[in-house]
Amino acid sequence: MTGTILKGVGGFYTVLSESGECYTLRAQSKLRRQRITPLVGDRVTFTPGQGEQHGWLEAVMERKNQLVRPPIANIDALALVVAAGAPEPDLLLVDRMLLYARENGIEPLLVINKCDQDEGKKREIESQYAGAGIEIFGASAQTGEGIEALKRALQGKIHALGGQSGVGKSSLINAMYGLSLQTGDISEKIERGKNTTRHSELIPLDGGGMVLDTPGFSLLELKLMDPGLLEAGYPEFQGLEPCRFSPCAHIAEPGCAVRRAVEEGAIDRGRWARYKVLYEEMNKRWKERYD
Repeated sequence: MTGTILKGVGGFYTVLSESGECYTLRAQSKLRRQRITPLVGDRVTFTPGQGEQHGWLEAVMERKNQLVRPPIANIDALALVVAAGAPEPDLLLVDRMLLYARENGIEPLLVINKCDQDEGKKREIESQYAGAGIEIFGASAQTGEGIEALKRALQGKIHALGGQSGVGKSSLINAMYGLSLQTGDISEKIERGKNTTRHSELIPLDGGGMVLDTPGFSLLELKLMDPGLLEAGYPEFQGLEPCRFSPCAHIAEPGCAVRRAVEEGAIDRGRWARYKVLYEEMNKRWKERYD
């Protein structure tokens, strides 16, 4: 039989079959010998158990993508969630996640939750990402604003919500799908959320698709690449007249078309500033790759 891994705990895997039934399985030892670790989201072949005996997970099909933290596979879409209220948006994390999604073939969306709390902050975030080639949704898990539009955008897809703790990822999932995932309150003292999810689990949804209940994407390291390739993840940089020098890092080079576009307001200055941070990170790793 074939199916999808919904969760894995203590060496046991819960798999949803094509016919909609769930089975508890253990991985065959040949997978360990092949150094294959089954992941949540994997498409697998398996043999069901008899009676109360568990069945056997026999093979993992080819993955279209694989994420390391959290360890999941075959995600179609990733909603990057920030809050217009507390906590203060970590837009460097958003940019990192946006690049991470694109390099793994995952459709990214930007969700500004708690948009009812600070309209000015919502407009500021929208302005920063206006040229980033990403669909932006204003939403409020409390008032219901934007929930149906976001739900339609994710319908039928295997998707996850990522972002800082406390931005309301579980609350958004609950509001969209009528679930009751545990949510954490913001600590007023440090304005950081408390992680309430302990392991990754796919939840099948009425009407198709699945949503991932996950500990989050707070620790991300981009795939090592020539830093000159980083600009491909920035649609704002495309379509400009050529820079004076090629290749151009778009950092401090004279005659740089990207820097000129930033000065003229065609590219958001905050996005460019964070690009420089990520470029320098990648450049350092690239130079040290053989150390």
